[in-house]
Amino acid sequence: MHTQTLTLHIKGMHCRACTLLTESEAQELPYITRARSSLKHHTIEVAGDFTDKTPKEVAAALTERLHTHGYTVSVEKQAHPKNWADFKFAIPIALAFAVGFVLLQKLGLVNLIGGNVSYGTAFVVGIVASLSTCMAVVGGLVLSMSATFAKEGDRVKPQILFHLGRLLSFFVLGGVIGAIGSAFTLNASASLTLSIVIAIVMLILGINLLDVFHWSKRLQPSMPKFLARHAYGASKLNHTFTPFLVGVATFFLPCGFTQSMQIVTLGAGSFLAGAFTMGSFALGTLPVLSLVSFSSFSIQKSSYAGVFFKTAGLIVILFAFYNLMDALVVAGLIQPLFSF
Repeated sequence: MHTQTLTLHIKGMHCRACTLLTESEAQELPYITRARSSLKHHTIEVAGDFTDKTPKEVAAALTERLHTHGYTVSVEKQAHPKNWADFKFAIPIALAFAVGFVLLQKLGLVNLIGGNVSYGTAFVVGIVASLSTCMAVVGGLVLSMSATFAKEGDRVKPQILFHLGRLLSFFVLGGVIGAIGSAFTLNASASLTLSIVIAIVMLILGINLLDVFHWSKRLQPSMPKFLARHAYGASKLNHTFTPFLVGVATFFLPCGFTQSMQIVTLGAGSFLAGAFTMGSFALGTLPVLSLVSFSSFSIQKSSYAGVFFKTAGLIVILFAFYNLMDALVVAGLIQPLFSF
């Protein structure tokens, strides 16, 4: 076997989860033995025996495998349009969302003050997360698992087990994080620091979703790859309880929204508060992930994808600034901007 290495260009990468997904899918091709994706350069380096294939043929094969997730692979570097015109629709939609959020806040249905996120807010953040590219890796898991079990004619039961495992794991493990956080008493400085960290993480997520500042992608925190890689590999198995275990494993995948909510949950104060916070977030992601499960729905392939992502990005940025301002209010550093 004559091993060669090719470096190809990927269009459609948005976050660190994309590197995991593209690497895992590329290694499913029989003649590829190793794959390493770079978010910084938007490339994928693949190694294997390509003696009977040209680089363009390898790129075409990778595109065929990855296009359902919103990626295309080519030999030459692809132009990445920023589509500033999308903001004509994204800005008014995001502002309308913000007005609606403030009204719900005034009614007491949602709350985001000083890092204490209500269950209603966690649910809303889950909806935003499910429409973002940061959920691509979870959608990839669902699609991969669907294909695996569809070969045996079983399409419904695995999906139900997957979503059940996801909801239960977010509830139970969220409770564990809340219990751990309750063991430590946060003073005013620590609470302010935690709120600032949450705001910074959300700000980075929002900027990434705008898809116009590529330098920000490298700032996004991520979980160790080996944990996520094991979770993704499990989706290729077809044992009876594998879908349930894959659903549990999504708690550890490199989704920035999940990680920001896990940070928030540290300040929940108890097992039940942490459990209901993460559980509400998981419920918010359920509708879109269900569409992915049963209809191969992908927002990334929609002609309105740019508007969706820019709207979601603006909303998350508003959340970040709102959370930061209220943390400063609680700390007594600034006067309240809103009275609820």
